[in-house]
Amino acid sequence: MRLGLTDPRFAAAPVPGALPAQPEARGALLRALRRTTAAVGAGAPVVAPDTDPAPEDRTVPGRIAVALEAEGTAVKRPELGSLTATVPTDAGARATAESARDGVDDEAVRLRSAVKAHDGFFTTFAISPYSRYIARWCARRGLTPNQVTTASLITALVAAGAAATGTRGGYVAAGILLLVSFVLDCTDGQLARYSLQYSTMGAWLDATFDRAKEYAYYAGLAIGAVRGGDDVWVLALGAMVLQACRHVVDFSFNEANHDAVANTSPTAALSDKLDSVGWTVWARRMIVLPIGERWAMIAVLTALTTPRIVFYALLIGCSLAACYTTAGRLLRSLTRRASRTDRAAQALADLADSGPLAQGVAAVAPGLRGAFTAPAVALLGTLVMIGAALFLPYGSWLTVAAAAVYVLLSGLAVARPLKGALDWLVPPFFRAAEYVTILVLAARSDAPHAVPAAFGLVSAVAYHHYDTVYRIRGGTGAPPQWLVRTIGGHEGRTALVAVLAAVLTHAAGFTTALTALAVAVALVVLVESIRFWVSSSAPAVHDEGELA
Repeated sequence: MRLGLTDPRFAAAPVPGALPAQPEARGALLRALRRTTAAVGAGAPVVAPDTDPAPEDRTVPGRIAVALEAEGTAVKRPELGSLTATVPTDAGARATAESARDGVDDEAVRLRSAVKAHDGFFTTFAISPYSRYIARWCARRGLTPNQVTTASLITALVAAGAAATGTRGGYVAAGILLLVSFVLDCTDGQLARYSLQYSTMGAWLDATFDRAKEYAYYAGLAIGAVRGGDDVWVLALGAMVLQACRHVVDFSFNEANHDAVANTSPTAALSDKLDSVGWTVWARRMIVLPIGERWAMIAVLTALTTPRIVFYALLIGCSLAACYTTAGRLLRSLTRRASRTDRAAQALADLADSGPLAQGVAAVAPGLRGAFTAPAVALLGTLVMIGAALFLPYGSWLTVAAAAVYVLLSGLAVARPLKGALDWLVPPFFRAAEYVTILVLAARSDAPHAVPAAFGLVSAVAYHHYDTVYRIRGGTGAPPQWLVRTIGGHEGRTALVAVLAAVLTHAAGFTTALTALAVAVALVVLVESIRFWVSSSAPAVHDEGELA
């Protein structure tokens, strides 16, 4: 009953004998109630028996839930597991139900359910066995998940500060504090599930603080390395770019297939078959280097080695993980026969983050036909932009010309709805083009501190992209168009950085310009993001998503 009646994440979540409905579902609830009453009064079924999603629940709330679902309202039926929930019809059934209820250790179930159902190997076996008890301790003392999340952030920032000292003692302390921060990061979610304290503010904090902690730690390592005479800012920014591109691949693929019709493939069937073999499940979860394994690796290597080795390990490990996951998703996409919906196409368009330049091209250009045209055009534009940044003379106006070609191709890529089998690759290609161009131009510049300034710019832009993802996940759509236009879109920012590199060649002004751009983007994005996430319309985002 507690699971169904008090969890605010779902519009409707029936349990036997009860049907709660959040405000957004109450209009549909009234219509379903009238329709169900009419059907029962006429002796007709609410839906066809062979399409009933819950044939075992014949209570009135159960029938209304079926009617809600038939109308299109999302209905979440909590998995009760060993819990007992039934509506007895006589004294004998009541006695049986009470006996079954009394045989359940409710506190043990509550502790088990506090742990995320699908987590990484390190988190499952090295953290969750005791962090759930920390969550219970916090709940009994009135601490909230947001307070624990904030403590995790502060601990990670202190770890970054320790790493920035550049001393062996600082590195050891940083590794230990990073692990403590991760324990608290697991605890906040377990506390939310244990006490069912889900909130819009908690959704925003949890969705953004993990990235903020990790990237702040990268910056701390880079600062510490410079103090020790080893400049690794390029590696730090490279690690951040790779990790952000990995995430957008995850998000884009999931959104493209969130509600796809006929969403099956031989590759998916093989994956399901492998999931039936216990050890392959853990092996596959470890291969993708989820946050638990990644942070454990970073913490241990920080304490025992040098920042350069930490970043080398990150780049190699995340590259292998990206190859593995992307290859699997390509195979699934090419072998499944799925029809993607308008909602999925809109989500991909929002994730693309096209600004006024690309939107202008898309508005006047004819849509290019072909199943794989959109990702092919996006890939071509990405290769043109990154190739120009890498191989043309630094500061050349030809790089600006390449940016103009990139703007044109990025507009052509989104001129038609992104419903193709591989159209989910379009947002990752755009992210790679923008982030890598900023990285390469800053690294090739003679301007002092250009790469740290680029690190700040990519951090600000990446925050905007993560914010977009979690808004879409919550069902509220992308950030407002005025925000995307104000910060230029991916193609506008990429072109602007190319122009700055040409105008401010070999000048300290390039660093100043990158810093000013980073501050401007961060201010606009953060103000709008905070306004949205603390508003009453912000969603309570479900936290059972990707491991990475």
